[in-house]
Amino acid sequence: MTNAELSARRAAAISRGVGVTTPLFATRAKNAELWDSEGKRFIDFAAGIAVVNTGHGHPRVTEAVKAQIDHFSHTCHQVAPYENYVELAEKLNAAAPGDFAKKALFVTTGAEAVENAIKIARAHTRRQAVIAFSGGFHGRTFMGMALTGKVQPYKAGFGPMPADVWHVPFPAEAHGITAADSLAAIEALFKSDVDPARVAAIIFEPVQGEGGFYPAPAELVRGLREICDRHGILLIADEVQTGFARTGKLFAMDHFDVAPDLITMAKSLAGGYPLSAVVGRAEVMDAPQAGGLGGTYGGNPLGIAAALAVLDVIRDEGLCERAEKLGGQLKSRLSALQNEVPEMADIRGPGFMVAAEFIDADGTPLPALANAVRDEALKRGLILLTCGVYGNVIRFLSPITIEDEVFAEALDILGESLRAAREVALKDAA
Repeated sequence: MTNAELSARRAAAISRGVGVTTPLFATRAKNAELWDSEGKRFIDFAAGIAVVNTGHGHPRVTEAVKAQIDHFSHTCHQVAPYENYVELAEKLNAAAPGDFAKKALFVTTGAEAVENAIKIARAHTRRQAVIAFSGGFHGRTFMGMALTGKVQPYKAGFGPMPADVWHVPFPAEAHGITAADSLAAIEALFKSDVDPARVAAIIFEPVQGEGGFYPAPAELVRGLREICDRHGILLIADEVQTGFARTGKLFAMDHFDVAPDLITMAKSLAGGYPLSAVVGRAEVMDAPQAGGLGGTYGGNPLGIAAALAVLDVIRDEGLCERAEKLGGQLKSRLSALQNEVPEMADIRGPGFMVAAEFIDADGTPLPALANAVRDEALKRGLILLTCGVYGNVIRFLSPITIEDEVFAEALDILGESLRAAREVALKDAA
């Protein structure tokens, strides 16, 4: 069937609330390439929103899942546990930042990991309040929405949100917000709205994802750690999008000289299979009573098998180093294009978690131009995603395993798309 025919069926059968970014329907994919229902090939710079860092259908991941499914696909770990759940917990506990004993929990989605991290923090501290950041994204469940610092489209029409969640600005150099501003806002919050003795946790993304790919400055991370230590607050790093080699380290927190108390993980953890995790200090993770954590599908053995293979691929194929290489090449190409597209005012991001923000000379965000770039790229066979509070940021999330020749082709398409989009924007302005 054509994409248009499938789109009509989709509109008749599926809730309008489940939005889509592109009009194409995927039929198969391999590494960084994807084919639609009409046989057209695309280079995938979305990767399922940073889910397939190891590429679509990596053979080692696929083989690991096939081997597991020959044994069993589900028992529910709380009913009949299995060894690979324990093995993955041991490996993540050892790999996660922090020189202290750790324990892990496996669930299914990033939002579920965040929900459980908040539960664990409240159980350990016996406090209720949580501080998050404007622009942050932490999921679409109710606590996830409450923590998320963006109303449209995530919170609109769903209120009221869970209480005792407070937001402060996140540093964004392009918009004049510094780490010092953010830390001062927390101190002001303690004076005007919430007693720090009631705060269970501060949650943040080491690089904001949906918010616009703003990296957390080292000053912010050190400052958060100091505030948390001073007031007995837990620090939660949401690494759902930043984890598993995307930023050039296994975890984005490895770029800093401090460790969080809890880390949430999902997306590329299992290379496309539903799996998420919370890893943290052993004494904190043990705070909930037996039965207080878990879930029917949490730590599904197929996802666990995939995750063990993903960790091996990241190590054996040097994906952290490759992320640095590819990200450097991408940023270099984008920088060279700034003379032709001066509205591409800021290029940023660690490793291969790179974004370009479109702003005019007066500092006004340009979401229409960002969307035009995305549309022009799609016409040419390159899938891109936008993000940001203003929708004016293009984010680049290709699989880290992308072949050199496919990556070079994508960069050429990107250059053509940027030029074409700007030309259209100038004509529309005239």
